[in-house]
Formats: sequence, C-alpha cells, structure tokens
Amino acid sequence: QVQLVESGGGLVQAGGSLRLSCAASGSIVSMNAMGWYRQAPGKQRDLVAAITSGGSTNYADSVKGRFSISRNNTKKTVWLQMSSLKPEDTAVYYCNADIVVFSDGRIRRSDYWGQGTQVTVSS
Repeated sequence: QVQLVESGGGLVQAGGSLRLSCAASGSIVSMNAMGWYRQAPGKQRDLVAAITSGGSTNYADSVKGRFSISRNNTKKTVWLQMSSLKPEDTAVYYCNADIVVFSDGRIRRSDYWGQGTQVTVSS
C-alpha cells in the first residue's frame, strides 16, 4: 500500500514562512504529477500548486510569487515552500500524487492523498 506522509505545518505570523514536506512510501513504480491542495473551514478543497514528473509547475493565482513547489523523484518527496504568508492562507494542506504501483501482481495507477497538515497564519 502507498502512504503519503506530510509534515511542516504549524502556526506562523503573517509575513512568515513555512515549508511543507510530503514523502511517499510503498510499492511505487513511478510517480506522475504531485501537488498540494488546501481546504479552509466551510470551503472546498482547492489546488495550491502542482508539479509534473519533469518539473513543470503551476500555481493558484493567490499564491503566485509567494509559494514554490519542488520535488525529488529519487526521494519520492514533494515540498511546498510558503513565504509572505497571509491569514487567508490558513487551511489544512493536503499532499496529492498520481502514482503507479505494483500490487497483487498488477500495475495500477491511482490517486493518493496525505492525511493533511494544518497551517495557521495569525494577523
């Protein structure tokens, strides 16, 4: 089975920085796109940033210029560097990955989610 384990969330003052990490483990054959989503209370889960296996990135307009996504395919890890944080960035942040696994003698491609990590930005 595949697991995505996130870390790095916490409480920070406005203008501060945090770095989120997400490490994948399990019977992984390859990893395609990886991304970070966030969900604030009472709101839907939205894409924050995504990165392809080749390193192409895209960002939500609200975080462009402040957040940076990166990955290491060998370490099966994706990071989200968040700077100039604002109170409106407060949310639970989820890691997501499109992963090809070897399971029960078969190759399968599935979408996986981490458990979420809380980011709180105080004003």
